[in-house]
Amino acid sequence: MFQIDQSQFSETAPVDVTIVMPCLNERLSLPHCIANAQDALRQIETRHGFSGEIVIADNGSTDGSQVLARSLGARVTPVAERGYGAALIGGCRAARGRYILMGDCDGSYDFTDGVAMIGKLAEGYALCMGSRFDGGITPGAMPWKNRWIGNPALTGILNLFFRAGINDAHCGLRAITREGFDVLRLSGKGMEFASEMVIKAALLKLPIAQVPAKLLPDLRQRAPHLRPWRDGWRHLRYLFMLSPTWLFGVPALCAALAATIIFLLALSQVAGLLDRAVIGESWLLFGGTMASLAHLGALMGLASSLYGRKQGYRGMGPFSAIASRFVTFETMLLSGLVLGGLGMIGFGMIFANWTSHGYTAASSLFPALAAMLALALGAQNIFGAFLLAIIGGNEANFMAKDSNEQPVPPIVSRLAA
Repeated sequence: MFQIDQSQFSETAPVDVTIVMPCLNERLSLPHCIANAQDALRQIETRHGFSGEIVIADNGSTDGSQVLARSLGARVTPVAERGYGAALIGGCRAARGRYILMGDCDGSYDFTDGVAMIGKLAEGYALCMGSRFDGGITPGAMPWKNRWIGNPALTGILNLFFRAGINDAHCGLRAITREGFDVLRLSGKGMEFASEMVIKAALLKLPIAQVPAKLLPDLRQRAPHLRPWRDGWRHLRYLFMLSPTWLFGVPALCAALAATIIFLLALSQVAGLLDRAVIGESWLLFGGTMASLAHLGALMGLASSLYGRKQGYRGMGPFSAIASRFVTFETMLLSGLVLGGLGMIGFGMIFANWTSHGYTAASSLFPALAAMLALALGAQNIFGAFLLAIIGGNEANFMAKDSNEQPVPPIVSRLAA
């Protein structure tokens, strides 16, 4: 059996490939997984001439997994923060290889499928995903709800939101360059880590490859750490959190269209262009609410996009580039004050009309609605100006790039070329 003598390396000596496995009480499956990983490293060395190591990212095992892993030739790095993602992040940070191959240590993956992944990284890809749907799922290896509902649905949403172009976003066997890992600045502590890696790579337009990967029945004699409904929800909410376009932009656009249609019909009705009244006061209230929600959604989308830029996982897109020319703290504050002033003038006129007519109710709701909407939009612009300036590093021109913004490392442009 191919063995790696970890003693030949110092704690800082570089190697070419690191195989990282998260571990939490996996003593039963560790011998098989480490032997399988050693076989994969032997094939990688034969095919590519790359040296390698195995790192077990231990997440607090109490069954002696650490001692066993070391005795089998692996290096163990403890990760105190609990969670699947936390363990993998800790293991990748401890990796000495310029290429990182990661997979579960429960026997469900064949690490020799990762040989082709390392080849893809050597070709210039930053991330290579495994596809269990292409590689084959052994009967009993994946629950039916995961195979036919959860994974297809979540992968489909991910591709719709981020255009990743893969068919299995949650395969646990995947490879990434060390530079790519550092660029992504991953932070997901739980199972959402799987989606985060793909999403941020897609947002930064890093080249992503995919190769077949088999899924096998795991070797555990206990319940898996995965909780399908809980972890599925964590993946879904994460998809929305990293997509301001779909979380805020699309609803804002729909609300704006609804408000526009209602107000156009109302104006056509007032101008006598309609042969009968179709828009009443209830529709006007609905239109005003939609207009306010559309404006709020646009502000929230702008704030989320700006936050992504500052965190380094989102570049300046066309919309942000256009907005940077016009949207500043001063322009938002001024427009908010103008709208708020118009709203107050409108309410003053309504009050004057009310008192001059013996304190009788107005015949139309439209003037009050217009004044209320102006006040609401003005207040949102003023509050939004401060919020965006804070996110933008306390700068007035928050949409423009500045010294406080996390720079995108050169690897992004180099690998995306």
